[in-house]
Amino acid sequence: MELTEYHYLPDGLLERSASSLYRQLDGPTLIHLPGIRQQPLFISVLQHGNEDTGWEAVRRLLKNHSSFEPLPRSISLLIGNVEAARFNKRRLDTQLDFNRCWPQKNTSENQSDIHNIFRQVYDIMQAKNPFAAIDIHNNTGLNPHYAAINQLDNRCFRLAALFSNTVVHFTIPEGVLSNAFSNFCPAVTLECGLAGNIHGTDHTLAYLESCLHLAHLDDIPLPGGEMGLFHMVATVKVAANLDIGFGGSDHELSLIDDIDHMNFRELEANTLLGYTHDKTTLPFITTDMHGKDVSGKFFSFTGGEIRTTRPIMPSMLTMDQKVIHQDCLCYLMERMDPQHSRAGHDEPLPELTGLEV
Repeated sequence: MELTEYHYLPDGLLERSASSLYRQLDGPTLIHLPGIRQQPLFISVLQHGNEDTGWEAVRRLLKNHSSFEPLPRSISLLIGNVEAARFNKRRLDTQLDFNRCWPQKNTSENQSDIHNIFRQVYDIMQAKNPFAAIDIHNNTGLNPHYAAINQLDNRCFRLAALFSNTVVHFTIPEGVLSNAFSNFCPAVTLECGLAGNIHGTDHTLAYLESCLHLAHLDDIPLPGGEMGLFHMVATVKVAANLDIGFGGSDHELSLIDDIDHMNFRELEANTLLGYTHDKTTLPFITTDMHGKDVSGKFFSFTGGEIRTTRPIMPSMLTMDQKVIHQDCLCYLMERMDPQHSRAGHDEPLPELTGLEV
């Protein structure tokens, strides 16, 4: 697999849905388009093949500007996992997760073809000094539209808050695009709700249009009350190959029906989440950012009932068993005061951890 790079928009590309891009593209493709402001806006779509809101928004964006070129600002567009998009999959079973393969500290290079490709993209874009980087994703469960950042920086706050007043800060996993690009420009991950929802595409399109017309990102604090900031404290996984169901109690792990409706809700202690046939082992594997098992800190079970032990706020809860096994069940969050999280603040930052992106 090799990176394909264009300095023009290939004919007919905007007419293709995500599932048919493989007919024209051989793999990850980086497209540079000129604009009035030369410092480019970097946009990434389809790192996960079944998350097509980004591509649908970009198609509409570029079609909207086709009759009055040049663009307000140059764009560098990365189109990611076209092979998984062909089959409407997050990734194929034979593939690595693309959004875990970006350059990170303390790892060796040349790990795989996709690691090498994303190192190329990273180096190319670092040399171009992007105005900002935007990585667009969808969720598999019910979540509000929100933005995720890796740096507690005023420019990142502004870039995120332009999309949503719900902002999540995360540092793990390190191999995500936004974490890599935040080394040299403001970077944000957009979580745009369920794939195929026109509201998500409309929202993303309006956001990209706004970013194209921005002259700069202010490095000054946002006014109070304009952003709800959260940070991750734990990742919740389940044992490999565990049979999972929803509603009833006929599975090894039976989660409550519509569990994804609990996303971004502050749950009280003793909230019921599901049932397990195993009366001796909690099926949730909950780890903090250091990989320490903290399952007992958040969950308990008596008589097969799984309940919370303390108030928590979950995100990314999904009813997709494949995603649960490939990635995780959910993440647990706490609120953070934006006024006490600015870069350069004297107090130490709280423990932070991961996010499905």
